[in-house]
Amino acid sequence: MSRSTCNRTTADGPYGRPPYTREIGSTIMLKRKVGKTDVTLTSLGLGTSPLGGCNVDVSFQTFEAVVLKAYDLGVRYFDTAPLYGLGKSEHSLGHVLRNNDLIGKVVVSTKAGRILKPESRAKRAESLYGIDWVKALPFVDDYDYSYDGIMRAFEDSQQRLGMDHIDILYLHDVSGEWHREAYSTHLSALRSSGYKACDELRSTGSVKAIGLGVNETASVLQVAEEFDLDCSMVAGRYTLLNHGALDHFYPEMQRRGIGIIAAGIYNSGILAEGSKSMTTTRTYDCQPAPEAIVRKVEALEAVCERHGVSLATAATQFVYAHPAVTAVVQGALAPEHVAANVAAISTPVPAAFWADLKSSGLIPEAAPVPEA
Repeated sequence: MSRSTCNRTTADGPYGRPPYTREIGSTIMLKRKVGKTDVTLTSLGLGTSPLGGCNVDVSFQTFEAVVLKAYDLGVRYFDTAPLYGLGKSEHSLGHVLRNNDLIGKVVVSTKAGRILKPESRAKRAESLYGIDWVKALPFVDDYDYSYDGIMRAFEDSQQRLGMDHIDILYLHDVSGEWHREAYSTHLSALRSSGYKACDELRSTGSVKAIGLGVNETASVLQVAEEFDLDCSMVAGRYTLLNHGALDHFYPEMQRRGIGIIAAGIYNSGILAEGSKSMTTTRTYDCQPAPEAIVRKVEALEAVCERHGVSLATAATQFVYAHPAVTAVVQGALAPEHVAANVAAISTPVPAAFWADLKSSGLIPEAAPVPEA
C-alpha cells in the first residue's frame, strides 16, 4: 500500500442561515447548531490530524501554539481521534485544554471504532492510506465496532483527553470504500450491538451528538436509514471541484436534520496549493491530480484573479455557504496556518465573484453561495 500524500488537511437548525454571529477582534465567526441537538459549532473548526504527526514531526510546543492561536482567533471547535498519532493527538489536545482552562469553553469531538493496543503485542489494522505517524505513541490501531469496542474506545478517549464527557462522537471510517470486503462484517457489528452503545452514550449525556466520520457519502445514507444520526463529518465530498453532494446527499441530510461537518475541503491539496504548486503537493483526494482537475483549477484561479479573491477563500466559503453544512474543519501545522484558515472563512467576497463562477460553468447554478 502506497504512502498517503494526504497530509495537508487540511448549524439555527440545519436548514437556515445562522441567527447570530460572534465577533472576536477583526474576525467574524458564524455559528450553527449541530442537527437537532443543542451543540453549537463555530463556522471553522480545527482538525488535529496533522498535529498528531501525519507524515511530519510536530512538537508539543507547536501543538499548543496552534490550538491557542485558533482559540484566540475565535475557533471554538476542536476535532481529534485515537488514530491521530495513535493516541498522541488526544493526549496533547486534552493537556492544552486543561492547562489553559479551556475545558467547557470549547466543543470537542473524537472518534470510536478503533482500539489502540500495545505495538509489541498487536498488529496494526489495514488502512486505505499508508499514513506514517511520526513519533507516535507506542500503539497500533485495531477496528472494533461492537458494543464493547465502542464503549472501550470512548472510555479510553476520555482518559487520554481528561474529559468527563465528549460533545461529539464519530464512528470512524464506517465506509465501504475504506473497509472494502470487510465492510459487511463491521456493519454487522454495529447492527448487532454497536448502535446500542451509541444510544446509551447519548441518552446518558456522555456524548451530545453521534455521527460518522468518513470520506464518502454512501455509508452515511445507509447508516442513517438504520440509526438516528445527529451529524457526520464527511471529507472531500463537496468542494469547488466536487459538487456531487448537491443533488441528493445534502437535501437528504437536511430532510433528516443531520448536520454535516465538512472536512477535506481542499481535496487534499490542490485547492490549497493551486495549479502551479509542486507535483508532490498538487494532489486531488490524496492522489496526483489528474490533468482535467489541474485545468479546472486553472480556470478557477483565473476568476479568482479577476476579482482579487484567493483560491483558499473561495474554496472555504463555497462549502460553508450550503445550509446543510454546520462547520468547516481544517488542519494546521503552525499558528500562521490557523490565521490563514480564519482569513479564508471570514474575508468578504463580492457577489460578482460567485456570479462569475456560475456563468463560467465552474460551479452549478443551483449551488448556494455566500450572501454579500
